[in-house]
Amino acid sequence: MFYSSGNYEAFARPRKPEGAERKSAWFVGAGLASLSGAAFMIRDGQVPGSRITILERLKLPGGALDGIREPKKGFVVRGGREMEDHMECLWDLFRSVPSIEIDGASVLDEFYWLNKDDPNFSLQRVTEKQGQDAHTDGLFTLNDKAQKDLVKLFLATREEMEGKRINEVLGKDFLASNFWLYWRTMFAFEEWHSALEMKLYLHRFVHHVGGLPDFSALKFTKYNQYESLVLPLTRWLIDQGVTFHFQTEVTDIDFDITPERKLATRIHWIKDGEEGGVDLGEDDLVLTTIGSLTENSDDGDHHTAAKLDEGPAPAWDLWKNIARRDPSFGRPEVFCTNIPESKWESATVTTLDARIPEYIQKIAKRDPFSGGVVTGGIVTVRDSSWLMSWTVNRQPHFKQQPEDQIVAWVYSLFVDTPGDFVKKPMQECTGEEITQEWLYHLGVPVEEIPELAATGAMTVPVMMPYVTSFFLPRRAGDRPDVVPEGAVNFAFIGQFAETTRDTIFTTEYSVRTGMEAAYQLLGIERGVPEVFNSTYDVRKLLAATTRLRDGEELHIPGPGILRNRLLRRIDATEIGELLSEFGLLHEKK
Repeated sequence: MFYSSGNYEAFARPRKPEGAERKSAWFVGAGLASLSGAAFMIRDGQVPGSRITILERLKLPGGALDGIREPKKGFVVRGGREMEDHMECLWDLFRSVPSIEIDGASVLDEFYWLNKDDPNFSLQRVTEKQGQDAHTDGLFTLNDKAQKDLVKLFLATREEMEGKRINEVLGKDFLASNFWLYWRTMFAFEEWHSALEMKLYLHRFVHHVGGLPDFSALKFTKYNQYESLVLPLTRWLIDQGVTFHFQTEVTDIDFDITPERKLATRIHWIKDGEEGGVDLGEDDLVLTTIGSLTENSDDGDHHTAAKLDEGPAPAWDLWKNIARRDPSFGRPEVFCTNIPESKWESATVTTLDARIPEYIQKIAKRDPFSGGVVTGGIVTVRDSSWLMSWTVNRQPHFKQQPEDQIVAWVYSLFVDTPGDFVKKPMQECTGEEITQEWLYHLGVPVEEIPELAATGAMTVPVMMPYVTSFFLPRRAGDRPDVVPEGAVNFAFIGQFAETTRDTIFTTEYSVRTGMEAAYQLLGIERGVPEVFNSTYDVRKLLAATTRLRDGEELHIPGPGILRNRLLRRIDATEIGELLSEFGLLHEKK
């Protein structure tokens, strides 16, 4: 396997790998990593779809890319995924998946046209004092100390940041800035999360620093991500002959391990209460999704709080069983044994009363029934004790959604802290109580909140014990390589497999691991798309520097006359043109 950039590799069709027709593939888990890996095996590896089987413990595919209507509870989404132009593997995949909305178009075509016609941006990123504008004015408010801390993190080596927390390398000045408020709520970072992951995110998305205050960097699907992404991909795989076995829990995988090679020999599972499995040979490939950010999620309802399920976690237990076989298979305990630092809670609110959308419109500054962008991303409540954020995407968010309803998504980072209206932690609140807290921060008069929350909405809270577990501080080797050294017929995929080329908690990461696994195991001769190289582009770096300094020019010490002479000399060069273009240096009159 190799990486590549540009049209030469992007448009090339690989030849059929030797022996592809003899291969069979077993995917453990039906999340995006598995669905993508199966698609790449069919499209680029030319493995017959009829020789691919996907095993899933749940009733539906999609993993964390969900969206469902529970008849007795309401609409439910556990989270949403933010997407951007340069998710190279994701778009490489969906250019080949037919849209189920537009005849003759791909999912990528559909997505591209939608976001061209209705570009995303926020008109109100932060509120306070019960729905009032927080007047952050798009500024990052990073003082000199905070800027220096951020630059040190950016320039540090990966090894220097291993095992460290964000608050160990970024000081109080940085953590008090608007930049950190935008960043932590957009990406769900906590102060105790990995400084290494923070560094990797800075490099990966440096070209989007300017879009943090208004989300102009982001793009979203038309509907929830199950209906917009998972459903068309699953239908295409089924059309290719792929077999899905749902309610099938894989419990272990056997390996034959020697110093020279590692061979997966059997998959063990439980289906309908009975143990089963399949023996594997060298032509039988097994691609296993290890770990799970949505494992043991628990839904409450409008009158019932979601529970924190700390009991047995099948996805994590599977990885633990596998990891015992060889040190190169990773260390799952690093990620799954600190639930207090990996949990948070979200809630899906379906409005039933026409008064609530009026408050949404007041803050979003857009009609939520227009069918277009509404909030343009999350709205963060700066003075919320829960550090609540909420969003309303394009409506309807579900195809079955009645025309007079709005589906909103709410999440909080501090689920153990009592609220501002509801004097309880979010973790203990029913859907109705979470609605009360949300309505309070929308600016609904306090005397109207109880009645409006009781009858004007239907809310489903979801507690997720492991949702940010991949952000916990880690070291090299804690995550196994996608294809460990010596592996003959197996790979690890998903958010807890290691590819140094990208950042976790993105749809791109899942697709990339599926693609890398398929390409390596089959020997596909086409290059895997390289990550967008903005961190090596001086224009992107200068643009980010300007924004991080809130437009303040660089200060060159010394007398003004000497400074201006230096600037005149620089102005005559490419460097001077760049510094002037991005507002970092100007001659003083």
